[in-house]
Amino acid sequence: GRMTKPLSPSEVARQIGGHIPDAVTDFDESAVYVRSEDLFQVARFLKENLDLDYLASITAVDFLEHFELIYHLTSIKKNQSLVLKTRCDKGEKSEKVPSVVSLWQGADFQERDIFDLMGTAFSGHPNLKRIFLWDGFKGHPLRKDWPKNAAQD
Repeated sequence: GRMTKPLSPSEVARQIGGHIPDAVTDFDESAVYVRSEDLFQVARFLKENLDLDYLASITAVDFLEHFELIYHLTSIKKNQSLVLKTRCDKGEKSEKVPSVVSLWQGADFQERDIFDLMGTAFSGHPNLKRIFLWDGFKGHPLRKDWPKNAAQD
């Protein structure tokens, strides 16, 4: 059937805030933004409490000064969806983003895809290695600074 209207990001942000204070950094009419260090806890909360049991996709956007990771979550039972976003720094001191593979098995190859092509590391991933390119490949070709970033790896 037709998707019912998405969960209201403001309502979801309020619920997250009630369980994991300071996790939410922002929200708008389309998404909830959370700190990357709280991503796993937030994702688990959404899966267990809001029945967001299916991870449709994870994508990454290179904004030059940082990456944004976008998680499309769906509740099969409630026929609802939510977009969850987090940002992570780039460069040597780039924070790792917690892996969500233990919550949604489907995140496995998607996190490896982002690691391979963008260079974002996912802490706690069971097998974080390149998925498209070979081990000796230099750099991450979907980054805006490629091929310059090939020299930095």
